[in-house]
Amino acid sequence: DDGNNEYGTAVVGTVSGTSISFGTPVVYESATTSYTSATYDSSNGKVVIAYRDHGNSQRGTSIVGTVSGTSISFGTAVVIDSTPGVSYISATYDSTNNKVVIAYRDEDNSNYGRAVVGTVSGTSISFGSPVTFASADTRNISCTYDGSDKVIIAYRDQPNSNYGTVILGTVSGTSISFGSEVVFNAGTTTQIASTYDSTNDNPVIAFSDDSNSSHGTAVVLSHKSTNLTAENYIGIAAEAISNGATGK
Repeated sequence: DDGNNEYGTAVVGTVSGTSISFGTPVVYESATTSYTSATYDSSNGKVVIAYRDHGNSQRGTSIVGTVSGTSISFGTAVVIDSTPGVSYISATYDSTNNKVVIAYRDEDNSNYGRAVVGTVSGTSISFGSPVTFASADTRNISCTYDGSDKVIIAYRDQPNSNYGTVILGTVSGTSISFGSEVVFNAGTTTQIASTYDSTNDNPVIAFSDDSNSSHGTAVVLSHKSTNLTAENYIGIAAEAISNGATGK
């Protein structure tokens, strides 16, 4: 809230038809905050907010909120990563493991992309050890959950020509492990946002394609397993072939 010393503030909205009304805003951090991200922990019925706390050496911080009627109250803020300088924060909820995953850029660690697993208990949250998912300058981070067992983290890989890149994470206990990076846009990619389409069972990544006149662009990520086996796999065409044509 720039009109109130840039304090971190939250408000509860109630949807009615095609309109929305709001309760009274509540301050959750009496200091300048930025890079705010929020997610909902459905198993505990809590809102989890992650943000950069400029009042504490710009450390990544998280706080648990409880909605009651048209208001929200908060527990005690908890530091995500003890190192100062955390940015591009993005939070999501892994409903399979009942964990909150927060991805961010660690400015105190060569701007590497890192992620941490949080566990909500009551009105507080605790975190495991941070895990690096990108050993490079990582920006415009956005993460979402794929509805089954993977956390999808999309980001701008600055050393790799600012390409849009994605990586899949798997939560186990209070930690998370990652597969290999995959480029989803071979061009300068900024303003990344991601979400999960539960109807079609696929994550969607939206972004500004700066290599294409900064046009708003979206891509569907298909990453789930199929019925492919060693027995039913035929092979890959050795040449460009039109649909219905023959070839090697």
